[in-house]
Amino acid sequence: MKGPDGYSEEDWLALSGIQHFSFCKRQWALIHVEQLWSENYLTTAGHLEHERAHDYAASESRGDMLIMRDLRVYSRALGITGACDVVEFHKSNDGVPLHGRDGLWLPYPIEYKHGKSKTIDADRLQLCAEAMCLEEMLACDIPEGALFYQQTKRRERVKFDEDLRNMVEADFLQMHDLFSRGWTPKVKQTRSCSSCSLRDLCLPELRKAKSAKAYIEELLKESGGVMKQLLNTLFVMTEDAYLALENDNVVIGRHRA
Repeated sequence: MKGPDGYSEEDWLALSGIQHFSFCKRQWALIHVEQLWSENYLTTAGHLEHERAHDYAASESRGDMLIMRDLRVYSRALGITGACDVVEFHKSNDGVPLHGRDGLWLPYPIEYKHGKSKTIDADRLQLCAEAMCLEEMLACDIPEGALFYQQTKRRERVKFDEDLRNMVEADFLQMHDLFSRGWTPKVKQTRSCSSCSLRDLCLPELRKAKSAKAYIEELLKESGGVMKQLLNTLFVMTEDAYLALENDNVVIGRHRA
């Protein structure tokens, strides 16, 4: 429950969960509420990219830039905690003092992702949540950060505007509500389900609630017409039987011994 000073630590949620929640609310609940998890090649590849970023020994200084990896962050206001893959601290008059460092430093969070840029805001929401944690912890303003995609080897700049921040706040508010009630929402099956690491755990429960008609209609849609052709095909299973066309009518006959 959120109090006047924010959420208490025992109610904090995983920051990275907002990416799951944006992709699919049911997926988030299966992982974070029901504590289910399943690996596929996409999640495995993603873990490898994070392992490269989360290397304390690789933290370094480059002139007027300090690079920190696997930086732990939290926000009492949002009720979340997690870790930033990489945070670059650039010397800036708009920055904040850092212990053991001269001058002022402005944080620039960077999140490493497998694949390429996505049309949905899942990655951008996670990055913005990290920035909002850093702002609360360091009492500063962070206008932007970046997403680095391994497939394209390019950075995507992300502006932390009001709309994105409002989406972060709204999503975590809903996540706290679902988590406190232990509720796993139902969703409609989409094409994205085929790449979900929880497909085998999730879809059997979804299918139980479907009627036979809905199930067949879904098969027709997924097959691109192939299943429809199959359903319009006549199969004769009786021994010695045959199909014939008489005056535009299909008739079934039997071979005489």
